[in-house]
Amino acid sequence: MDTSFVVSQVEKDSAIELSHTPKQRIITAAEKRAVRKLDYSIIPVMTMFYLLSFLDRANIGNARVAGLQKALGLTDHQYQVCITVSYVPYIAAELPSNLLLRWVGPHLLMPTILTAWGVVITLQGLVSSYAGLVVVRVILGLTEGPMFPGIVLYLSGFYTRGDLSLRIALFFSSGSLSGAFSGLLAAAIQNMDGIGGRPGWAWIFILEGLFSVLMGLISFFFVPSTPADCKFLTPSEKLLIKTQLEYDRPSVTPNIPSDKFSFREILRSLTSTHVLIIFVVFFLGGVTLYGMALFLPSIINQLGFSPIQSQLLSVGPFATAFFVTLLSAYLSDKYQNRVIPSVIISTFAVAGFTLYLRSTSKFTAYGSLFLTVPGVYAIAPISAAWMANNSEPYFRRATSIALGVVGTNAGGILSTWRFPTKEGPRFTKTTIMDLTFSVLVIVLVFVNAAVLHHKSQKKRRLRTKLLAPYVHDDEKESDGGLKAWIELGDRHPDFVYSY
Repeated sequence: MDTSFVVSQVEKDSAIELSHTPKQRIITAAEKRAVRKLDYSIIPVMTMFYLLSFLDRANIGNARVAGLQKALGLTDHQYQVCITVSYVPYIAAELPSNLLLRWVGPHLLMPTILTAWGVVITLQGLVSSYAGLVVVRVILGLTEGPMFPGIVLYLSGFYTRGDLSLRIALFFSSGSLSGAFSGLLAAAIQNMDGIGGRPGWAWIFILEGLFSVLMGLISFFFVPSTPADCKFLTPSEKLLIKTQLEYDRPSVTPNIPSDKFSFREILRSLTSTHVLIIFVVFFLGGVTLYGMALFLPSIINQLGFSPIQSQLLSVGPFATAFFVTLLSAYLSDKYQNRVIPSVIISTFAVAGFTLYLRSTSKFTAYGSLFLTVPGVYAIAPISAAWMANNSEPYFRRATSIALGVVGTNAGGILSTWRFPTKEGPRFTKTTIMDLTFSVLVIVLVFVNAAVLHHKSQKKRRLRTKLLAPYVHDDEKESDGGLKAWIELGDRHPDFVYSY
């Protein structure tokens, strides 16, 4: 396939020099400016989407500390059920929504999802019984489920594989930021107890839900479906972005008749060894991540701090996770390596859980959270980028991304049932489980790197055999042409695995 491009529509300094290996490609100043425009225009919107998603999903932990469980007369078991029931529809919605994203259009589907769950969160502040809370949490899971995998898939259509990890981290880090923000906000809103006849915990849901509704309605005007729809890019910049993406992944070329939905692509994703390994990494990470996201205020509270202190003290670990997430993803993209950052981050988690187990002081136990929370949060963007990087074409990538998020939320279900109040404040059995899972993540990261290396070596040996059905005597493309890229995707011998 001829990978030389003559771009007559852009300035002379925008010419793109291409070579067969992506790492040798020269990135021009004009391309960098175009990518920065995407960063300034798309990333803030996606960041706000995910911040509100995580804030609205995890604020039940703040509401619990503020009196939700006592006010509704919930047992620990019933509280855990209320959290668990949201995961089931959440998981069920992820793959279908990702497959529908292209057909409906991100500019319609994503703002609609945000607006809908904002309404549900607001109604959550009006519940007065266990049954009512269960119903609202089920609907919440159904409306929120599509957001995270949808954002990852959406951004993979705007950025090259080498740029994706940092962009995922930029929006995902808002999850840890929301944890910090949630504690401060909940501590303030809690003081509204009694206003309008509603308790403080109810106002946490009502105010945060109304804000989500407002942002959802506004966002209908700020979400382009593709780079070609970006009003803030000039025609020449759109061409540059398009050329970048086509070079990085030839199968992303828009409007290709052969790039249609196929159950075969779903099956190929589900049978790819590297996808399944990262799925397990997502599951293990989901157990530890949601344990911190949903129970951190309660964990701190059981260490012996007051409810207000617990809300405020949850800010520090989450804020630290925010900065660690951004830094690790930046280095992962800069050095084009997913393995080393993942291992280092998971080592933080191992150290944090170990310190928490062995500590004899509540202050030392609290200090360990500054290792644990970053250690479980910061690996997620790198893992998500790793999954997206190595799955092509579009519907195979959509399936793989959704599968990874399914693993995360399946881990969240397990985590929910591992924090019974009676085991506090140390939660010894749960902490040992989290420590074990963090060690397993490190092991699986190395295993996945070995698998991808083996597949790369095998591709080189089988190149001629793999491309034979797509190359004819009258074709000049040595790589089988566009048809081969669409059919083989990440199995194409010229597709470079990221690890």
